Amino acid sequence: MSAVANRSRVLHRSSRTTPPLAVGGHGVWLVEQGGREVLDASGGAAVSCLGHQHRRIVEAIKRQADTLCYAHTGFFSNGPAEALADELVGHEPGGLSLAYFVSGGSEAVEAALKLARQYFLEVGQPNRTKIIARRQSYHGNTLGALAAGGNAARRAPYAPLLTDAFSHVSPAFAYREQRADEDEAGFTARLAAELEAEFQRLGPDNVAAFVAETVVGATAGCVPAPAGYFRAVREVCDRHGALLILDEVMSGMGRTGTRHAWEQEGISPDLQAIAKGLGGGYQAIGAVLVSGRIADAVEQGSGAFQHGHTYLAHPIAAAAALEVQQVIREDRLLDNVKAMGALLQQRLEERFGDHRHVGDIRGRGLFRAIELVADRATRAPFDPARGLHQRIKKESFARGLACYPGGGTADGKAGDHVLLAPPYIVSAAEIGLIVERLGDAVDAALA
Repeated sequence: MSAVANRSRVLHRSSRTTPPLAVGGHGVWLVEQGGREVLDASGGAAVSCLGHQHRRIVEAIKRQADTLCYAHTGFFSNGPAEALADELVGHEPGGLSLAYFVSGGSEAVEAALKLARQYFLEVGQPNRTKIIARRQSYHGNTLGALAAGGNAARRAPYAPLLTDAFSHVSPAFAYREQRADEDEAGFTARLAAELEAEFQRLGPDNVAAFVAETVVGATAGCVPAPAGYFRAVREVCDRHGALLILDEVMSGMGRTGTRHAWEQEGISPDLQAIAKGLGGGYQAIGAVLVSGRIADAVEQGSGAFQHGHTYLAHPIAAAAALEVQQVIREDRLLDNVKAMGALLQQRLEERFGDHRHVGDIRGRGLFRAIELVADRATRAPFDPARGLHQRIKKESFARGLACYPGGGTADGKAGDHVLLAPPYIVSAAEIGLIVERLGDAVDAALA
């Protein structure tokens, strides 16, 4: 009876194990009950961009809680939300002019998909009901976002509930998809031609949008697109009057070295989903950034976005996110992201570059991954039954390192990678510790 009484009443991610309790944190470290410290090398899921218990963010939350905790957006706006929107789109980056604040990444993607659909209703093109996405992608766990995503394992249990409005083309994943007789330009051209063919298959006038992660996150492990890819897909979308939706929930808000990952691609989106690094984990917040032409179409049409949630533009969440973004800017932390990102890549190459079971080391900024393979020459993945990525996670945690391993990297079923996304405040010494502990963990998991 006592064992039942003492068990956790939380429905955890695993019903067979109860995770240890986190009781504190400082900088890049989390403190476990009992006092053990764990180096947060992935920021949770690329969330904790400023690390833990940053005094400025904590104080900003306290100030706002003393002033206004909640006001429903059906009645009021609030100061922190207005200021955060000015911080993000007051200068209209890439033509993005409005921000719609939600509670996380999945909600942001859902809102972007709905807004894309409503845009075409507003401009008199109701036939545009199809959305093209990519395999080996992830856009969230709500049913619409899950349908958009191409993560086979996450989709499988809910397949009967997912709409067929979405179709999927090949990922821009050079290590797995580029042919031996193909250079980077040829690979980009083939991917663009495949997207064009999918528009033609669906009927170009039926396609509302193409949605993609600017740098693919947890499903494939920090995969940047080949040079020119996003310029090519932007051209395809523009040619057929479709929208480009970029999911930067994981890769955006400074993670790759620029506030928006698309700044490195020479294009901008019509709609952009952000979250994670927006609030740095200090509060639950996400957003859709909306281009001027979409905002104008709604304003001149129905006059209202037909969507909403209870916690839109939450004052405390907005106050926390605003302070996070101001700290990043004022402390010039994107310079550290670039410098420490380059150092992380260098250290990973030194440790794993000749490793017989590491096939690829990739990423941008403080968003890096290694991909594990059974054979480097053939790039054959390990048998999924081995559960290698879970073994690496366990061995890393035992060594005081929290990283983000994933499976199904190669094709949705087989393949293993480890994602690293340390806070923007990480030091060179901490980078060294991350790679040292990860190296020991990988070797132990393979032993």
